[in-house]
Amino acid sequence: MNRLLKGFMERNTSFSEEELQAIMKDIVIETYRKNTILLKQGEISNQCYFVLNGCIRQYFIGDDGKEVTVNFFTEEQAVVIFKSYKNKVQSDYFLTCCEESTLVVGTLESEESMYRDFPAIEKFTRAMIEQNFGEEQEERARFIAAAPEERYRILLKQRPGLINRVPQHQLASYLGITPESLSRIKKRISQVR
Repeated sequence: MNRLLKGFMERNTSFSEEELQAIMKDIVIETYRKNTILLKQGEISNQCYFVLNGCIRQYFIGDDGKEVTVNFFTEEQAVVIFKSYKNKVQSDYFLTCCEESTLVVGTLESEESMYRDFPAIEKFTRAMIEQNFGEEQEERARFIAAAPEERYRILLKQRPGLINRVPQHQLASYLGITPESLSRIKKRISQVR
């Protein structure tokens, strides 16, 4: 039994040890190398993930050929391109491991089986997804309304560890600025501290 998953489940659910053992016997956990592509833009997503350890980048390649980073997923976050996964349509995004990542790997079939066998898991999963969705909506709204330097400050406050985990050009793309602008912002902020 993966200790990271067991710890997460113990902190966030009230399952007994026996229930946890039964639930976790069918859960698939995989470790992926850095730069592993989990999903390509244009493919149909047939898996969902939960990050136990690592960092996953969501991005797309625009018509101009440039990569645009949309999100980073780190420990204890669900990773799924819902539109593609649930509706079986082509994904608008890539999902790539920014570092070696240990993930819970699920499919629609394994989800349904788990929900059928353990109805409390569906309630727990729904609550987790709703919370993540709400947080992401708030984060996006703040990012859109904020000036670039404020976006960086928000990131420093909310996800400080991310700064040193991903390449600066990907971080700049996520913030909607150039790498040069990010360097200037970082320099200004470091001088103030």
